[in-house]
Amino acid sequence: MPDLSTDHSGAQLDGAHSHGAAQGPGPRYVSSRAERPTSFDPAQIPVPGGREEEWRFTPMRRFAPLFDLDAVAIGTAADALRVETDLPAGAMVEVVDRHDPRLGTIGAPVDRSGVTAWAAFTSATVVTLSAGARLERAARLDIIGQDEELAHPTAQHLHIAAQAGSVGTVVLDHTGTAALTQGVEIDVADGAELTVVSIQGWQHRSVHASNHRVRVQGRGVLKHVVVSLGGDVRICPDLGYAGEGGRIDAYGVYFTDAGQHQEHRPYVAHTEPHCYSRVTYKGALQGEGAHAVWVGDCLIGAGARGTDTYELNRNLVLTPGAKADSVPNLEIQNGNIEGAGHASATGRFDDEQLFYLRSRGITETEARRLVVLGFFNEIVAEIGVPEVEERLMSAIEHELQLTGVIAARTDQQG
Repeated sequence: MPDLSTDHSGAQLDGAHSHGAAQGPGPRYVSSRAERPTSFDPAQIPVPGGREEEWRFTPMRRFAPLFDLDAVAIGTAADALRVETDLPAGAMVEVVDRHDPRLGTIGAPVDRSGVTAWAAFTSATVVTLSAGARLERAARLDIIGQDEELAHPTAQHLHIAAQAGSVGTVVLDHTGTAALTQGVEIDVADGAELTVVSIQGWQHRSVHASNHRVRVQGRGVLKHVVVSLGGDVRICPDLGYAGEGGRIDAYGVYFTDAGQHQEHRPYVAHTEPHCYSRVTYKGALQGEGAHAVWVGDCLIGAGARGTDTYELNRNLVLTPGAKADSVPNLEIQNGNIEGAGHASATGRFDDEQLFYLRSRGITETEARRLVVLGFFNEIVAEIGVPEVEERLMSAIEHELQLTGVIAARTDQQG
């Protein structure tokens, strides 16, 4: 995990601000995610070949355009992306150049797509929740892809800061068609309470890689929510603390359709005393070639006494031909903790649940619908943003209507 207290506001592309050992060409093998080399210099993070641990699940051909720095720089200048904002009182948005001192202060990029995003953007969008502000509604950034032919891979950089005492929600809503590599910095001040929701509602052909780099200071509180519904996505949240007593709740919801690849790699670095984290991701998959990947890592550092952490992943496979990979990892360097654990499971419909519902006169189609909605309901209710919850449940209902296998089985058995 990058040193979250280091100031990278003047980061240059000369390698002076790289973290970890410099790496030459070829695959990088590290014993833990905490030891990943990170850098602001593209030369220090070479184009992966696909055999590296952090890329072994990823369809490289689909994401390869996001590794090409020259192509992404040209595409970024082509305005293939549009951003629209809707902000309540207490929130402010600015468009700044890449030399703004706030940028690059929350760790360095963690992989090739991330370092390409850092090197290629020319201007960044900064959202600030003013000190003491309590937002009456969510601040929205609608990020709209306008590249139907995926001819212009593009980069974007966002910086979200919640100042001391502020309380509010920021929603990043991705729609349209784009090939996007993105860096998102999230800074939560001591005493602030921030919810960030990133919705990937892309059209099917879109490709989106994003590195969220998070710093929770002191007793700050962050709820980090990732919702992936469309396109090929690879979201890597790096969540860390600066000071004692911080709290992070990270939720993820995804619905992976035929031919889609949706990959989520949350990493929590407990390096400070008495911090709390919960990571909970749930996903459903349907259709031939649907592939979901969840790799959850948690580090409890030598100085992180009193840590309380747990990570959970659940996958529901709705049809044959879909595949889910789930890999939880926990690295503990300090035994003086409150608690630590992880769990993951992947399965199909529970026959006992279906039998119970059908024995009470519910059709198999409706029974399957209820099981899926119940599977998601617990985590959706935790999001705490009504407009997001409504959209998510509506999207899940829509996906279920498109699941022809369920209807076919009902016709055969009814």
